[in-house]
Amino acid sequence: MDTSSTTAQAAQGDAAHGYDAPDLRVFVFALFFIFGGITSLNDVIIPKLKELFTLNYAQALLVQSAFFAAYALFSLPAAAIVRRAGYMKTATIGLLTMMAGCLLFIPASRSATFGVFLFALFVLAAGITVVQVVANPLISLLGRPQTAASRLTFAQAFNSLGTTIFPYVGSIVILGGLATVDASTLTGAALDAYRAAETQVVTNTYIGLAIALAVVAAVVWTKRNRLQEQQDHTGSILHAFTLLRRPRFAMGTACIFLYVGAEVAIGSLIVNYLMMPETLGLSDQAAGKHVPFYWGGALIGRFIGAYVLARVSPAKVLAGVAAGAIALILVSANTVGAVSAWSLLAIGLVNSIMFPTIFSLASEGLGKRSAEGSGVIATAIVGGAVVPPLTGALADASGSLHLALALPALCYAIILAYGIYARRSVAVA
Repeated sequence: MDTSSTTAQAAQGDAAHGYDAPDLRVFVFALFFIFGGITSLNDVIIPKLKELFTLNYAQALLVQSAFFAAYALFSLPAAAIVRRAGYMKTATIGLLTMMAGCLLFIPASRSATFGVFLFALFVLAAGITVVQVVANPLISLLGRPQTAASRLTFAQAFNSLGTTIFPYVGSIVILGGLATVDASTLTGAALDAYRAAETQVVTNTYIGLAIALAVVAAVVWTKRNRLQEQQDHTGSILHAFTLLRRPRFAMGTACIFLYVGAEVAIGSLIVNYLMMPETLGLSDQAAGKHVPFYWGGALIGRFIGAYVLARVSPAKVLAGVAAGAIALILVSANTVGAVSAWSLLAIGLVNSIMFPTIFSLASEGLGKRSAEGSGVIATAIVGGAVVPPLTGALADASGSLHLALALPALCYAIILAYGIYARRSVAVA
């Protein structure tokens, strides 16, 4: 593609006033859909691998640790790539990395080793990290700064659409073939053969995703010169951490850590939670089909939130939904049956606007340092690697998934405090 002709067609605008590029917004919505859906498949894979490798809760939730650890390692390098290559070229790199991670499920299945699956998920998450570092600030820039929180929330609705569709299909494809044989009764070659056969359906799913990612990467590459970007090229990759000197940004980054950790911990336990006799006593596949209600709540909430956030103080809305999450956890942990189950699933609804609102409140006024800020905030997504296994360890130690919900509740309490703080503070440019 000729660079001169593409530049002539580039979107007009800048980081301060926003870019006028409606077609790019569509591509960014697609990116949110893709990485949201693939991330939510972890909730289906966890019970599958837990059974096949006879893991306890803490061990099974290492899936989330391997996945979200990538955010800690690759967020700042991704921001550095954006500063040099631009948003669209970096998005292509991220999509191709995701494709490589999907293809690594082939040797993972053949080896029938839990550690190799964790490595494949780590590489997949590295690509998602790159795409997310691009997507969050980019959708904020593709329009007026005054409506950035509303626009990011609307984009996150497409993320939720992916997290609603993918787990439902995954529960049919992946959990539908869940073991009729107890893996704990097998040893040696028989156990290896059983695991290789049972994980093949997981591999086939991710091969299909790899093909789709290759197509999307090719399309995004054709849009690589659409923006006339201005990035801050000063300082080293660690220079981004100087943004943490801003209290509102630093606290917002910490809240992203806590929010992602709480959201992922709850999502990871839904299948096992609904299988308990004191809740719904469902089969694994039936419980898996309920996971989309959790993520679907986030989908509905984000479409509603996009409207509300354009009219109500984002900090006030954040405080309100954080209080709602705490209330729902208290109800779920102290009841049984359908009330316990559906109050847990309803947390997805109040989760809906948390990430985009925290992100917008924390990154307001960053200007040319938006990519750096996104890199630092994305690093905090590593909360998804820390809080879930801690929640699982609490469940193992207490023998109760109800009691383990106390940790996510604590996370939401701190987010509530940030919402109150952000109402009274002013972003420092």
